[in-house]
This record gives sequence, structure tokens and C-alpha cells, in this order.
Amino acid sequence: MQTNLHIQADTLYRFIQIHPRLLVLTGAGVSLASGIPTYRDENGVWQRGTPLQHEDFIKKEAVRKRYWARSFVGWPSIAQAQPNAAHQALAKLEQFGVVEQLVTQNVDNLHQVAGHQQVVDLHGNLQRVVCLQCGNKTTRAEQQKRLTELNPQLASLQAEIRPDGDAALADDYFEYLQLPTCLVCEGVLMPDVVFFGGSVPVERVEACLTALEKADALLVIGSSLKVYSGYRFCVRAKAWEKPIILLNPGNTRADELAHLHIRADGGEVLTELVECFCSQPHGNCED
Repeated sequence: MQTNLHIQADTLYRFIQIHPRLLVLTGAGVSLASGIPTYRDENGVWQRGTPLQHEDFIKKEAVRKRYWARSFVGWPSIAQAQPNAAHQALAKLEQFGVVEQLVTQNVDNLHQVAGHQQVVDLHGNLQRVVCLQCGNKTTRAEQQKRLTELNPQLASLQAEIRPDGDAALADDYFEYLQLPTCLVCEGVLMPDVVFFGGSVPVERVEACLTALEKADALLVIGSSLKVYSGYRFCVRAKAWEKPIILLNPGNTRADELAHLHIRADGGEVLTELVECFCSQPHGNCED
């Protein structure tokens, strides 16, 4: 007797037989099992504090101090996070030739750690730090080292971890924070990500649309699609008459556009999907 999980994976497997080239879009729900919190619940309802606005970071030193103090405490949780079953299954599906391009709204680098090769970080990547003046890039690990050297009083702090490497710290810790500057031009440093209200670089969006145009279908995993930067690909897929599959436990913004909505945990279904491919005569499931 088949379980509901088997039926869901088999449904997805049969869909892929007809639409063998997928563009996959992943959201925060994919990294939840790796210990990284999400901003919204499974139905897309906001459940965290007010997000940092892109323009505020650019214009206000106090906002930058607040961000880097909280990031200093929260960064180890991102740096030490490990890929979960969903990341690993997607990397395997890429090896099978099923996932031609993966676009992630996450900034945690876990798809790359899992071994996925073709990844577009739609909203950037926390592993990098960029100078707003000259564009020079360094690693987040180097930024952590410099923050520690300038602010040894922060080293022992602990706090509740929030999404994207943020941490809940009282305002008292921000005022006297010393911020590292660019080693090339002494400019302002920013994580190489797009904060709320910021714009995804045009060339990045165009690369994703080119990949979508070549794909047979769009598979969205672990995203409520509340943010337009990801939802736009569903709109375009619908306009191009490419079927959309949603793999998400709760409701999404694209429910009415979708060919199918599988309401389940992405990691479980994707792991079972890999087994569907492995069970075939020419399945290659060696680690």
C-alpha cells in the first residue's frame, strides 16, 4: 500500500517524465531543517520583527551598526549550518539532468555546500561582503575576524537567532560598535545581499528568465512567493504556458497560477523522488 508521501513523489516523478528540464526556485522553507529560521510561517504570514530596509542600510550609520552587531552574533549559525535532505536531493537531481538551473531566494550558500553546480543566488550570498564605494569583495569570515578585533566585548554575546544570520540584541550594544571599512578605499562595507526594498540586479533577473525560457516547467519549493522578485518567474512561466509545480506545505501567492500544488515537506518528497529515479534500470545513485 502506497503512503501519501509515495503518491506525492510519484506524481512529481511522472510530471518530470513529461517535462524533463526543470528550473527550480527555492525559498526559506528549504533551509528551515538546517536550523535557519524563516520570516513567515508556512502560509506566508509574517511572524518576525520588522526587516531591515535596503535604503536604510545605505544611508544610516546607526542602522549599519545595528546590522553588523546582530550579524556578528548570528553569523556562526549560518557559517556552521549544514545542507539538509532537500539540498542534497536537489543536488542529486541536478546530477540526473533533471534540474537544469536552480534559482534560490536564500542567502545561506547551502545549495552550493550540498554540491549543486548551477545556482543563481537571486538575493545575493551572505558569504560575501562588498564595498559600496569601489565594489571590492571580501569574505564574511574575514569580516567576522575584523569585527572581533575591533569589538572584543562582543565575543561572548549570545542571543536568539533570527532569519538570515540576524540575532536579537538590545540596542545598548550598537552605539559604540567599531565598523571595519574597505581595505582598498576605506568605504562602507555591506553584505553582498539584497535587503528588503532593494532591487535584484537586472542581469541576474535576465539570466534567470533565459533559463526559464529554456526549461520545460517551473518547480517552486519552500516559498510562499510573497516577494515579487521570486513571484515574477511564476507570472512569466504562466505567460509562456510553462506548467508550475508548487511544493510547499501552505498557501502561496501563485496558487491560482499553478498546474499542481503538492502540500508537503520538500525534503521528504524530494528524497522520495530521488528514490524514484534510483529505482529505474539506468538509475545512478552512487554517492
